[in-house]
Amino acid sequence: MSVLVFDLDGTLVSSMEDLVATLNAVLSKAGHGTVPQEKVSNMVGMGAKVLLQRGLDYLDVAWTDETIAPLFEDFLEHYAANIAVHTRPFGGVLPALERFRAEGWKLAICTNKSERLTLPLLEELGMTQYFDAVVGGDTFSVSKPDAAPVLGAIERAGGQTAGSIMIGDSITDINAARAAGIPVIAVDFGYTPVPVTELGPDRVISHFDELADVVAALSLAQSA
Repeated sequence: MSVLVFDLDGTLVSSMEDLVATLNAVLSKAGHGTVPQEKVSNMVGMGAKVLLQRGLDYLDVAWTDETIAPLFEDFLEHYAANIAVHTRPFGGVLPALERFRAEGWKLAICTNKSERLTLPLLEELGMTQYFDAVVGGDTFSVSKPDAAPVLGAIERAGGQTAGSIMIGDSITDINAARAAGIPVIAVDFGYTPVPVTELGPDRVISHFDELADVVAALSLAQSA
């Protein structure tokens, strides 16, 4: 059984407003100022700790692992309490997931967001039931772009690598899919400093309404 492995932020859900609000609440509380939303979109994708590091770099604030630790805990606490104020699935996501399940696909999430945040967010948005496996950035000892989380998501979903496909929005997802040896579809409305068309995915979509046809074409090409 093949698996469709989805990234979360910037792929399935539009979460930027809530991420920006949390980042700036934490940085402001620590006396460091705030980061404009258009800059934060280039910082997302490697988890909350890296987001904090990049935010501090933008503000020219020196940091160490020791100084990041309390900010990270503040981030997790604030974000967990405000996880779906503005966050919603992108247009077409839920009908697409329903269609794939009806067609017999296994579905999985592989995100660099921690399980502590991913699982409550999916529950809050009523999306948990669509997925056979959810892998967060802390599920394994490594995170994307390493292949292990992608392969782990496929295994936990009860699928096989052959025929599986990754759907993401950034170079992190593309490199993870390449490392795992599966094709990757990129959405062009996600969070990346470089247009995904320049990053070499197998296909690019601009709306989830396009995904079924693109998945079918990639599946056909793989089986040829």
